[in-house]
Amino acid sequence: MRDRVLQEPEVRVIINVTNSVNCAWDSIRVPVIVPLLRLAMILCSVMSILLFVERLYMAIVILCLKVLGKKRYTKYRLERMKEDLELNKSYPLVLVQIPMFNEKEVYRLSIGAACGITWPSDRLIIQVLDDSTNEELKELVELECHRWLEKGVNIKYETRNNRNGYKAGALKEGLEKHYVEDCEFVAIFDADFQPDEDFLWRTIPYLLENPELGLVQARWKFVNADECMMTRLQEMSLDYHFSVEQEVGSSTCSFFGFNGSAGVWRIQAIKDAGGWKDRTTVEDMDLAVRASLKGWKFVFVGDLAVKNELPSTFKAYLYQQHRWSCGPANLFRKMTKEIILCERVSIWKRLHLIYAFFFVRKIVAHWVTFFFYCIVIPASVVVPEVKLTKPIAVYIPATITILNAVCTPRSLHLVVFWILFENVMSLHRTKAAIIGLLEANRANEWVVTEKLGNTMKLKNSLTILKKPRSRTVERIHVLELLMGMFMLHCAVYDMLYGKDHFFLYLMMQAGAFFIMGFGYVGTFVSS
Repeated sequence: MRDRVLQEPEVRVIINVTNSVNCAWDSIRVPVIVPLLRLAMILCSVMSILLFVERLYMAIVILCLKVLGKKRYTKYRLERMKEDLELNKSYPLVLVQIPMFNEKEVYRLSIGAACGITWPSDRLIIQVLDDSTNEELKELVELECHRWLEKGVNIKYETRNNRNGYKAGALKEGLEKHYVEDCEFVAIFDADFQPDEDFLWRTIPYLLENPELGLVQARWKFVNADECMMTRLQEMSLDYHFSVEQEVGSSTCSFFGFNGSAGVWRIQAIKDAGGWKDRTTVEDMDLAVRASLKGWKFVFVGDLAVKNELPSTFKAYLYQQHRWSCGPANLFRKMTKEIILCERVSIWKRLHLIYAFFFVRKIVAHWVTFFFYCIVIPASVVVPEVKLTKPIAVYIPATITILNAVCTPRSLHLVVFWILFENVMSLHRTKAAIIGLLEANRANEWVVTEKLGNTMKLKNSLTILKKPRSRTVERIHVLELLMGMFMLHCAVYDMLYGKDHFFLYLMMQAGAFFIMGFGYVGTFVSS
């Protein structure tokens, strides 16, 4: 009896608090939440349709190109240009730039691959642009360059006293060196890229045949795609980017975003565009847009792949995706007016730049993934007054997913994991895009993506998979955990009161948020 008397006040308090919360929810649900959620539903539905139409358009273009066999780069008479070069011995002077920053694990790979490129030695300059802050590492890189110099390779080792402009600043200062004055073309490789020895033979002829061509871009091939689940899922997204987005841009209006590596520029095109600028974190895209507005054309060579490395730690991937999402949004803010007023290019090309390239792919794609699939759809479960339409909520995203997944046939069985992973990452991409549009804090944050090179193969697996206890807190990501709790709440509610079985999706998505929220994704590397 005494226990019962003592427990009753506590029970009453809990009941009263619960009743108060329910009353508060009921009082704001109909007049406030329902109208807001309906408006969000309309906006997200419109964005879904915009994204769907864009993806469908690109799929049709790619299908036509494959059926007709008329990809842009296949129109060039590459073999004839090679024969003319060898016959006349009129090789252009080519500069190869390798920007790097504290690249301990990969500097030998990139320098060795660049020095192995087959091109007349007197017509080739290898330029290593080292912004490293580690003095011991700088000595090692310089020693590696000296080793290749002794083998007869014309290699230059350049350093700076500061990191002004980051990669853009390094590339800009590299082009200002006196020995570059006679160079016609510049090939750019990030520190983890390993071009094949015939890379220049498969790119330079395009530029020689067409004087209007300013850029030749190769696709990327990932050497560590099988390292972990996260790298497999990254491969799916990037394969779509290269196989579809870059190919469509190249074939329809001779424009696409420069990927920052594995490309060859005509130096005159860089000069006409105003050179490298560091006003955003996507200096490569910035240069490509400005060069395109000056009338220069680009070509994407889909059958030429350059080996490189995907970020395999979650922390490195987050930094990379922030840069890749924030930068384009910030550039969109800065260049919209300039694109609209540019009379040198056609209206069609300007429309493509503003609507398709920037707005749909760099803004809408992130926003609709996060707000619709992670906020609006789960919220509609606990607000029965708002009804979801299956074509918008199920059929359209399913079609978009299929169009993306077919570009990586070997990973089709991972498509569900890819959806869950991309939805979680949309949280960070959306946040970064908003920061870029508003030019808020972190808009110009530049963190070099960490590369592991051969570390994963050389170190003992137990050392790699084990993390010090002191770093456990660093692996916790609060935003993901909060989203996971929200998703789990909606899933339980739908399981108890819903009729559409959305809880199946919500449970899996909540699990994905929790897994990534606790940092159990990617490769763990001991410090």
